Amino acid sequence: MIRLPTVILEGKKLPRMILSIQSSSPRRDQEIYSLMEKTYEMGAWGFDLPSSKHLKYFKELKNVTVDDTLIGLCHFEVEVGVSYLGKPLHRFESKVISTIKKELLPSHLIREILPPSSPVEVFTQKEIDRITFDSLRFDNALSLFDPKETPFLLVGEKYGDWLLALGRIDLLHEMVSRVKKKGFLPIFSGQWATFVLPKAKPLDVAAYAIPINKKRSLFDLRQASLVIKKFDKPVISLNPLADGSLLNESEEAFSFLFDELKVYAVIAEITSEGEGKKIIEVLKKFPSLIPHHRT
Repeated sequence: MIRLPTVILEGKKLPRMILSIQSSSPRRDQEIYSLMEKTYEMGAWGFDLPSSKHLKYFKELKNVTVDDTLIGLCHFEVEVGVSYLGKPLHRFESKVISTIKKELLPSHLIREILPPSSPVEVFTQKEIDRITFDSLRFDNALSLFDPKETPFLLVGEKYGDWLLALGRIDLLHEMVSRVKKKGFLPIFSGQWATFVLPKAKPLDVAAYAIPINKKRSLFDLRQASLVIKKFDKPVISLNPLADGSLLNESEEAFSFLFDELKVYAVIAEITSEGEGKKIIEVLKKFPSLIPHHRT
């Protein structure tokens, strides 16, 4: 079995393609384990773990294979670490969205980055300043993961972008610091390359994961490509095959990401054994990436 090529992040090996396995129906979750097992036999050894079910099946696969090189990427939504007036910030989500819509985004871009919401009042700057780090909820949520099982942790999700938009990168600094102290290697996960990469660059993370592919990026593919090419920290592509529309052009799609944009790795969704086989065979054509040590 020929394994997928490797990249080194923070001294740890990671496959250049992490598979994000999707079941065809919520009632057929066992498909997740079946596809993990089959793609592992094809050479895959890294899996995206966006839910507790994915993590459960990943642990089963690791126990069955007794393969310590298997690696998983769990997701950690930073919303669990922020409160406003002593209450979880998600209870004020409509107000957060309204604030970002009104103060930060051009109207023609709103539908691309924010969920729909009813018009409500917005946060004042003084109220934004009162958003605080909730250490108890944060530590409780983080305790569900084990750095020995899943050393890399995708940190951010939508609230990562939103906290950056509200100017509260200090909260993200605190959360990244806590994650590292627990032994994890954080990867910041965002939605909007041209906004997230410059704003989040000061964070002490192993890499940045953002949606980028040959077909599109939020919002301007050309501008996003320029930002990534100039960015001097590791970037991981989310949705490299554009929701499957580039599946039959996967070699060109990966070449664009690896050779032109110089991304370190990709997280690719698959829903069938056939899709997995196709992209795994393509990925094996690309070399491993051993970054030069900075002096």
